[in-house]
Amino acid sequence: MHDYAPQALRDVVDDVYRRESRRVLATLIRLLGDFDLAEEALHEAFVAAVEQWRRDGVPANPRAWLVSAGRFKAIDGLRRRSRFDASLLQIAEQLEIDTQSVEEQADASVEDDRLRLIFTCCHPALSADAQVPLTLREVCDLKTEEIARAYLVTPSTIAQRIVRAKAKIRDAKIPYQVPEAAELPSRLASVLRVIYLVFNEGYSASAGDSLTRTDLSAEAIRLGRQLLELLPEAEVMGLLALMLLHESRREARTGEDGQLVLLEHQDRRRWDGAQIDEGRRLIEAALATRRVGPYTLQAAISAVHAVAPDIAGTDWAEIVGLYDMLLGIQPSPVIELNRAVALAMRDGPAAGLEQVDAILARGELQDYHLAHAARADLCRRLSRREDARAAYVRALNLVRQEPERRFLEQRLRELDE
Repeated sequence: MHDYAPQALRDVVDDVYRRESRRVLATLIRLLGDFDLAEEALHEAFVAAVEQWRRDGVPANPRAWLVSAGRFKAIDGLRRRSRFDASLLQIAEQLEIDTQSVEEQADASVEDDRLRLIFTCCHPALSADAQVPLTLREVCDLKTEEIARAYLVTPSTIAQRIVRAKAKIRDAKIPYQVPEAAELPSRLASVLRVIYLVFNEGYSASAGDSLTRTDLSAEAIRLGRQLLELLPEAEVMGLLALMLLHESRREARTGEDGQLVLLEHQDRRRWDGAQIDEGRRLIEAALATRRVGPYTLQAAISAVHAVAPDIAGTDWAEIVGLYDMLLGIQPSPVIELNRAVALAMRDGPAAGLEQVDAILARGELQDYHLAHAARADLCRRLSRREDARAAYVRALNLVRQEPERRFLEQRLRELDE
């Protein structure tokens, strides 16, 4: 008999949920063959855990316990509902037969289950605007409201996309599996895009009090490693290298008070040397294939920063050249903006500001707070205080992340002082 205090038990269950819920869900989807049924089973398994773990203690393998409990709850629920729909009884009986070795499956296949789930969520039969929300919701457990903020749309819009995607998977009988080797290359682009979006949400959260979400970026890196084992292609290496090089700077990106620290002011001694070395090795391997793609080029840009002794000693000419190559294969106003910032470091703030103003004049980044923040910084460096103030105010009106908001407010105060 275990007598957990209510708060202590809640803390234990919350910790298990954070660490294991997405893995448990992925396995339940494989076992039950239905997103909604698996999500309901996951919820009921955690409800059962609160009751039973209070009495019996936390099991040695919480993940396997939860998968087993979820499986039982799903089958039991189908049997109860079979009183109103006789076909459900047959489904319940077949599920019981098909999932009898659930404890062994839960441990042996759980990592494969995560990868299966990603390929299912990124299936080409699903629309591009549904793949990312579905993956962020099912694989990463982001709430609908968080996803909506990241994409500047309403929560109801995101919810509808997710519902339609699940219905498509069910109705089209999209297989819950990693594609065969012959299919993998054509399926890769959407998977890489989604993994990088997951990483970005963890490395620079789209909204909220925290600048980063370590769990999401760590999960994206883990998925990148897993994908590289499955498919050692150049762009998979490039993406993993890019994530590692960004992640290497995590500890230096915030001060003790949680305040944002820009690259130029970061203590480079706090950068993770092991991640930098691994990232550089991956870039070299990717470049050796001579199949250079956008992730490899972005990783190469990050590597230039990683080896520079400080902001003044950075090879900005090389960075501008790499951005030129990147724009040649992946035109994007955000990439243009990043190039403009690098150009300002190479040729001076006036050259960079001319490019930023041209981008904003086209209207493509008018609602992107970093574009206005970049313009404000360049105007500040040119002593155009009123223009800088107006741009900082515009950026403040658009920013959704609290540490970035505080940083912009500090910049405004410094202008006045």
